[in-house]
Parts: sequence; structure tokens; C-alpha cells
Amino acid sequence: SNETSGFSIATYTGTGSLGTVGHGLTNAPAVVIIKKRSASGNWVIGHHQNGFNGQLYFDTGAFSSNSGSFNNTTPTSTVVTINTDSTINTSSATYVMYCFTEIEGYSKFGSFVGNGSADGTFIYTGFRPAFLIIKNATSSGYNWMMMDSVRSTFNMVEKSLNPNSSNAESSSDVDIDFLSNGFKLRQSSAWMNQSGSTFIYMAFGDGNTAKFGNSK
Repeated sequence: SNETSGFSIATYTGTGSLGTVGHGLTNAPAVVIIKKRSASGNWVIGHHQNGFNGQLYFDTGAFSSNSGSFNNTTPTSTVVTINTDSTINTSSATYVMYCFTEIEGYSKFGSFVGNGSADGTFIYTGFRPAFLIIKNATSSGYNWMMMDSVRSTFNMVEKSLNPNSSNAESSSDVDIDFLSNGFKLRQSSAWMNQSGSTFIYMAFGDGNTAKFGNSK
């Protein structure tokens, strides 16, 4: 684990019974991503804005509200609860778990409601994003959108990739400003700013303004 970046990687073997897995960080993770290693299966994503009362997958589906993955239990400062769903806890199967905590000035994992306007929603992060992932969690049929400040070096940011697909880089349905203290949507696309839909995001800065602690 690395407290400086608020990130840890753990591996575990499933039991098929309700249990917990240590994450190695000193604060409760805001985002947890789990993948079965020993067989095929979905990537399972838990996000604190959904209260871990269900999960998302790296696909085009919406948030699924059920207790199958995380038992409706928010991670603690020491462990992540895993339920009996086969995607995260098949007996004798092996898994990898990625956990993220928020670091002031460096990372923020939140949600926002789209307004469907070219004068889109502004989301405060407290730093200028360098890397951003957004997903429509309300409506199905929409890819995860992944943008950064290296491929798009000035506003508006207009290049995206989809971590859930093999699609080539696209410049459609993006249009977003990376600002000094957050980001602002500049288009009405349902992929990123559907009116009334809730979107989750993972934002990371370049670390220049972060209040870093110690790594371990």
C-alpha cells in the first residue's frame, strides 16, 4: 500500500462465505475495484457515493443496487466486506483488489447530477485534474469516459478513451474544462451530462498541491 497516493493492491482467495479483506490503508477506501484472476468474470467497482449498496462493472450498465458484492457495507479503515457473489468471492478462486482513498489536493472520488446543458455542471475537486474518469451511473448504454491533460493539453479537453472497451480514442461527446479547482462540463451529451442522471467520477491531479503523508 502507499499512503502518499492513497492507493493499495491486495490479493485474496475467495471462501464463498461473507467475509472481509484487509486493504492496507489507514483510511476507509472511497473506491474499490475487484477482479477475479483465476477465471473469467466482471470487474466489480464499489464507490462511496453509492454507499457500497451495490456495484458498477466496467461495462455500459448502470449502477446495480443489490447486496451481492459488498453486503451493503461501507469499507472501514482496515477492511473491505465481500459478500458471496461469484464475481468477488467464489470458493478457492483468486482475486485482486485495488483500493483508493482521497488525498487532499491530489484525488477526489465523488458524484454529480447532469444538467443536460452546454453550460454544464461544475464539480469542485480542490485541484486541477490531470486524469479523470466519469460514468453515467443512472442510465445504461453509456461507456466509461477517461480523459487526461496530456493528450488534451488545453481546454476544452476533447479526447477520451473507454476503459470498458477496445474503442479507439474519440473526440466526440467530451468537451470538458479542467480548471484550477475542479472541472466543468461543456456539452449536453448523455455520456457525461445527461439531465437528471447521476454520474460518478474519479479525479486525480498531478500532485503539486497535494498534502502528502508518509508511504509504507
